[in-house]
Amino acid sequence: MTMSPPLAAGTSHLGARRRWTLLVTVGAGLLLITLDNSILYTALPTLTRELDASWTESLWIINAYPLVMTGLLLGSGTLGDRFGHRLMFLAGLVVFGLASLLAATAPTPEVLIAARGLLAVGAAAMMPATLALIRVTFTDERERNIAISVWGSLSVVGGALGPIIGGALLEQFTWGSIFLINVPVVLLAVILGVAVAPSDDPHPAARWDFTSSVQALVTLVGLVVLIKEVAKVERSGPVLLGAALATVVGWWVFVRRQRRLTFPLLDLSIFRNAAFASGVLAAVVAMFAMGGLQLATTQRFQLVAGFSPLESGLLVAAIAVGSLPSSILGGAFLHVVGLRVLIGGGLGLGAVGVAWTLLAVPHGMAWLLGGLLITGLGLGAAMSVASTAIIGNVPARRAGMASSVEEVSYEFGNLAAVALLGSLLTTVYTMTIRLPDGAPAEAGRSMTDALTAPGTGPEVLDAAYRAFGNSYSTVMTVCVGVLAVGAVVTTALLRRYGPGSASSAYGSGH
Repeated sequence: MTMSPPLAAGTSHLGARRRWTLLVTVGAGLLLITLDNSILYTALPTLTRELDASWTESLWIINAYPLVMTGLLLGSGTLGDRFGHRLMFLAGLVVFGLASLLAATAPTPEVLIAARGLLAVGAAAMMPATLALIRVTFTDERERNIAISVWGSLSVVGGALGPIIGGALLEQFTWGSIFLINVPVVLLAVILGVAVAPSDDPHPAARWDFTSSVQALVTLVGLVVLIKEVAKVERSGPVLLGAALATVVGWWVFVRRQRRLTFPLLDLSIFRNAAFASGVLAAVVAMFAMGGLQLATTQRFQLVAGFSPLESGLLVAAIAVGSLPSSILGGAFLHVVGLRVLIGGGLGLGAVGVAWTLLAVPHGMAWLLGGLLITGLGLGAAMSVASTAIIGNVPARRAGMASSVEEVSYEFGNLAAVALLGSLLTTVYTMTIRLPDGAPAEAGRSMTDALTAPGTGPEVLDAAYRAFGNSYSTVMTVCVGVLAVGAVVTTALLRRYGPGSASSAYGSGH
């Protein structure tokens, strides 16, 4: 009589229907998180007007969410390893739902900023758990690759749908609807999560180190502020120095502490695995390029071509359309094609797509859409298997930590794109604009000011359009360069992960 192989602790083979229902459940949670990252792009003007928010308050309304979430992600993944990812996922959903109600009814900018921060707490608890639950539930490697590729495609789709859903809701309802839409999804996900999420094996011996979490938060926030400040024309010396010190000192004390801890928040030794390191690099690079492309293209077509926020959101959604087939097929055929082709080749194809998009701008919408679709095709392939490379190359007992690293990689890539490339759009504009005599001074500050400044005439607008064209070209060129470098580096790192090679160092029982 043959005996079944032993199962990993806490990861019994759930029925197929239950496994895929779990994927739908965690996918719903992930979709909420990524939607809230981008849904305010189209709603911000309305929020600013309705709440009488200053420009600084408006920026914090957007930035509070990704900044707080990025800083908390490492700690929340380790908490999942200790207390169980099911508990973290459900608790995160509840916090996210309550924060959505608070945000929808916020009477002042300060309350909305606080609510966005609370949303980030729920998202940070939930996000690593979504991927970790997939890791401990899908014990068959090929099934797991497909599940993770679906998970990765939802990340791309959520980011692309945010501006579209935000614009559509504002055409029919008040601004609070962009947060209230979260509530029914949260309720459904909680019910399904209780029913199908496995009670994975917690590791009470693992220790969550609060000090390490604070150090990680200080380091990441300092680095984002530093990037943003460096890209400005008028830099603040004290801010620059403070951000640099926070970044360097925060990282130094964080690394020293991790090396002394029995259960570090981040086990730095895992970066010695070439597949893991390549997955992290690919996630950062792909999200940086995608965020920069979406930001620059939506701004360009709203400010220069006169698109509405909804129309510009629909335009960049072509990236998500292009990414869907490569995300799904990449995961399904990873065991045949290998990590090197999909990650290195995907980033390289993404670089070609961004270059195509830049060159296609004067040649019509069909050529432009072609470039965006090619970009999505390449980045979708790289991003879906990057997640597999990360989560499959650590033991299952550290799935939470690996998931946190993966999420930090994506979030930091997006944050860096907004901080660096968003500032670069304005910096290049102010450095290259050549205003005619008698033009309003405000027109030299930004394209938005040029469109609204009193006394703006055709000559001023023509100069502004040319300067913003320089900004757009610069940002797109930076995206092409970053993707090209990422493609070369990951291809070199993954030289042993060609066609037919294993993508994971750990099987289902480890």
